[in-house]
Amino acid sequence: MAATNYSKLLKKDSKNYITTALLQLLETYDFNDLKVSQVVKKAGVSRMAFYRNFDSLEQVLTQYFEDKIGNAFMMVKSDISTAEKQAWMLDFFEKYTGLIKLSIRCNFEYVIRKVFDQQMIEFYRDTLKDVDMDVAQRNYWANFMSSGVYAIWREWVIKDQREPLSEVHKLIGILQKSTLQALTQL
Repeated sequence: MAATNYSKLLKKDSKNYITTALLQLLETYDFNDLKVSQVVKKAGVSRMAFYRNFDSLEQVLTQYFEDKIGNAFMMVKSDISTAEKQAWMLDFFEKYTGLIKLSIRCNFEYVIRKVFDQQMIEFYRDTLKDVDMDVAQRNYWANFMSSGVYAIWREWVIKDQREPLSEVHKLIGILQKSTLQALTQL
């Protein structure tokens, strides 16, 4: 049993080293130019350790962002007050704005977008379970809202968060309610 726990700890450490190395290399290199060999050299692990944990460099980023974005959505879904959610979200964006901007500059934003879309579709599936819509409408609306919300957050981050977060939340809420209301009146 002790050996199993030790193996799990080593695997977790390897994953962390690989993820950290990739994020550090992305500060200098475009994602499309990076190779697994560069990442494992920087991480101080073997190629075998890499492929024991990941299938690709994209999967490294996907798992990293699934954790970060997944936690953000858990907070949004939680029962805490709107003010607490906004404070948490502001902290989230302050913490990850640099990485989001880096993703745009170094061509891995599509990974963030893919993870965000998955979380949004799940969020709206849960949110809309009592709304009278057919499956196609529900899916199209969730995808529509995901694209719009992502575009708003992206613009807000790129423009260095000039507007208060509460105003951004209000705008998203208005767009969500009005488009949902229009759709349910069809």
